[in-house]
Amino acid sequence: MQIKPLKMGNIEAKLPIIQGGMGVGISLGRLAGAVAKEGGIGVISAAQIGYQEPDFDRNTKEANLRAIGKEYARARALAPDGVIGFNIMVAMRDYEDYVRAAIEAGADIIISGAGLPVDLPKIAKGAQVKLAPIVSTAKSAKVILKYWDKKYKRMPDLLIIEGPCAGGHLGFTRDQLEKYLPGQSQSHSAVYDDEVKEIMSIVRQYEEKCQCRILTALAGGIKNREQAAHAFALGVDAIQVASRFVTTEECDADIRYKEAYVKAAQEQVTIVKSPVGMPGRAILNPFMERVMSGECIAHGACHRCLDACDPAQTPYCITEALIHAARGEVEEGLLFCGAYAYEADHIETVREVINSLMP
Repeated sequence: MQIKPLKMGNIEAKLPIIQGGMGVGISLGRLAGAVAKEGGIGVISAAQIGYQEPDFDRNTKEANLRAIGKEYARARALAPDGVIGFNIMVAMRDYEDYVRAAIEAGADIIISGAGLPVDLPKIAKGAQVKLAPIVSTAKSAKVILKYWDKKYKRMPDLLIIEGPCAGGHLGFTRDQLEKYLPGQSQSHSAVYDDEVKEIMSIVRQYEEKCQCRILTALAGGIKNREQAAHAFALGVDAIQVASRFVTTEECDADIRYKEAYVKAAQEQVTIVKSPVGMPGRAILNPFMERVMSGECIAHGACHRCLDACDPAQTPYCITEALIHAARGEVEEGLLFCGAYAYEADHIETVREVINSLMP
């Protein structure tokens, strides 16, 4: 496996590894800065990033926008020459404002999924920031590339292909997950490999049409050197890894959150339904058992996180559940994780994780 730096115009990551964005409060400035310092791309999640600000409950948006600048500065102090970006979900309320705040803060790259970021080029027009939409299927890849080409005459700097073994909200229906998930004895899904190859074929078509280079990264359940090598063998330029970085000393989450991964059994990692109806992957705990049994969990005032959420109808508040988790209240929180989170057996460093993935 030959590893090359990941170069996008005027920025370059020495290692082709992207740390996946994990909200709320899991990948902030400390983790992103540590990854960038080691030569990868460090990513801060903008999802309710200001939850630690004193006025978060009263002025959620203002607290979040303020925290974007703070967390970026924190990461940049750790990695003055590193590549640092933000993950900003399309499904977030005030999406455009968060993108602009990240650009103003100095982000090198904006990674955007949880919906198709069809108008991201318009929001970022005139900025030097690199743009990286997340797709999960050939259909979504074709939609985003066709739309950006037709409407904005530009292509992504990086296309991230997020597979069915990823953590958090997933870009698949339950039927698609059953189709694409690997078998128990497999480290990857041959069926989803075919989907990746189809996406890569679409990318090559647009590279030829637009006379440009579109870098690609594969994400979702990449846990070791073998899986990283398999990803590169499919033709991608980089890998994106998230769950492996949770159980690091530098991760921004509470130590009890990290220990929940270490203690989790394989059967506890399961597909759940978020309050907005999207499938996701999380660790089964007392909180999620209550939700899955049909209980509605009382919650406080709405923090206006997701466009699709109706506070009057939601079975629980995803913001509150994720904040509980980040603060270490693991029995009361939503513990998003990747498919192989249960394999974590100790707390390590960012450097050790990267060394275990790269040759």
